[in-house]
Amino acid sequence: MQNLILYFATFLLVVLSLVKDKEKTKKSMKKAWKAFENILPQFLGVITLVGIMLAILNPETISGIIGNSSGWWGVTMASVIGAITLIPGFIAFPTAALLLKSGAGYMQIGAFISSLMMVGVVTLPVEIKYFGKKCTILRNLLAFAFSFIVAFVIGKVVGEI
Repeated sequence: MQNLILYFATFLLVVLSLVKDKEKTKKSMKKAWKAFENILPQFLGVITLVGIMLAILNPETISGIIGNSSGWWGVTMASVIGAITLIPGFIAFPTAALLLKSGAGYMQIGAFISSLMMVGVVTLPVEIKYFGKKCTILRNLLAFAFSFIVAFVIGKVVGEI
């Protein structure tokens, strides 16, 4: 029901925008379509990869690798995978939900999402160029360590620790 409300509100706001300024609305819709076209290959790639992974790995295997029973080893694996993966948040969060439904642990997913959003192994060269080597490495190391703190706090909150 919430989705319907959001779609309806979006539709009404686009119509209101069209009434107010037709040219700006057309221009913004073209920009939005271009952004969608740029994001679509990444989105489809990650969704396909996750779909294949979920088809190959049964919930017991996922639970064994990054489930509650994997403990800090699973948290470490999830954090490392998150650090070296480059996917946008709007793909990462649904992916995390799929993994949780398939048996992943909350601590492990917390570490995965935290390191995914804050650590940038793939983007290191660009970051070094703008912020310098020392600052970039320090920031990434602190962000990586923070993903373990996030996992710990989540573990305490949900009772996994």
